Amino acid sequence: MSKLSFVAIALVIAFSGGAAAQSSDPRGACKADYDKFCAGIAPGGGIVACLNAKRDQLSATCKAALDNRKKK
Repeated sequence: MSKLSFVAIALVIAFSGGAAAQSSDPRGACKADYDKFCAGIAPGGGIVACLNAKRDQLSATCKAALDNRKKK
């Protein structure tokens, strides 16, 4: 399995909800914001950059998750 395929599968699983919905995990915390603002962006195509560009329109949960991601 290619690395890109693995990443794509991992993102599909992560964006499908479940345990990934924790506020510290941007994949779950930002799913609704991703669907609304960045759905056309493919994995590896700058999803985080897209979300950061729309930061003033994001949910508080997504903003917190992105901030937490920067700290790591």
